[in-house]
Amino acid sequence: MFKHILVPTDGSKLSIKAAKQAVKLAKTLGAKITGFHAAPDLGSTYYGDGYILKAPSAKAQAELAEKHARKCLSVVEVEAEVEKVPCDVFHVISDSPSEAIIDAAKKKKCDLIFMASHGRRGLTGLLLGSETQKVLIHSKIPVLVCR
Repeated sequence: MFKHILVPTDGSKLSIKAAKQAVKLAKTLGAKITGFHAAPDLGSTYYGDGYILKAPSAKAQAELAEKHARKCLSVVEVEAEVEKVPCDVFHVISDSPSEAIIDAAKKKKCDLIFMASHGRRGLTGLLLGSETQKVLIHSKIPVLVCR
């Protein structure tokens, strides 16, 4: 059935739960896992309330992104190691996590994306939509959502 599962994570409790479930599924199917994290691009200047806030330097931004990504992806790696599931992890910097997730699945030749639903509700969900919804709408690769 599925042989290579992409597991996007942002480090939230729900994405950690999804990662653990994805590893269990991979073990059952004899599949491998690729953990993935998309860090936001902080390279712009922000204006607000009369203040100009400069983003961190490119080097500082890369260090922060690397540190946060390692923290998020370590959960996937540890769980895969415990369950003896082959695992690879990587991260990118992107302003559009949903596009980065779909691109990562294509590049790594994954045949399933297993991700958490963050369950935005009300006006926020209607106007912004979640990254999960965007992946569901635009991905040609099957997506399994963990609630």
